[in-house]
Formats: sequence, C-alpha cells, structure tokens
Amino acid sequence: MSEDKDFLYDDDDSVQFIKNFLPEPVKQKFSDDDISYIVDLIYDFYESKGFLEGDDDEMVEIEYEEDELVAYITNNALSDGIGKYEAEDIALVIQGEMEYCESIGMWED
Repeated sequence: MSEDKDFLYDDDDSVQFIKNFLPEPVKQKFSDDDISYIVDLIYDFYESKGFLEGDDDEMVEIEYEEDELVAYITNNALSDGIGKYEAEDIALVIQGEMEYCESIGMWED
C-alpha cells in the first residue's frame, strides 16, 4: 500500500458510509460508537490472522470465512460487555466496511 493510501481511510467517513449502507431497520440498532467498535474488531481479526503484516507496498490476499469473522465480533462484543449482536446485522456492517474500503480504493495496487 502506498503512503498516500494511509491517509485515505477516515474513521468518521467509514462510520457514516456504513450507516448509509445499512437498511433502515438495521441502522437503528447501531450507534456510531457501535459501528466504530465493530470496525475495530474487523481489523483486530485481520491482524490476528496475519493479514496486516505485509510491507506497505505489498498487497496481502485476505481470505477468511465470513462466519468466522462474525463469530469473532459477536464473541468479543459479549466478552467486552458491549452486548449481543445478531449475526445477520454484523454481516451487513462487515459488507458496508468492505464497500467503504472499495470506494476509497484501499485494496487497489
């Protein structure tokens, strides 16, 4: 990843993008802090799997089972005392985060 791409990702923009991506009934279940927490867990998961260990200029293939990531998020939310999230809702937040990353060209060479 080039140095310029480090500055493309904006936490606040990510949260707003995801909120706009979510269907209204799901959107109402999450505060901005909830979404930010979930996004942090997504990247914690990536880091725990070694997906973020490559050089900044090196693209690393990220492969995982979505169910594994959803379980990671729901289990951490429970153990952190945040609450219980529905797997389907978490999957939509993950999809929204992926769409945000794609919209800013984060995964492009």
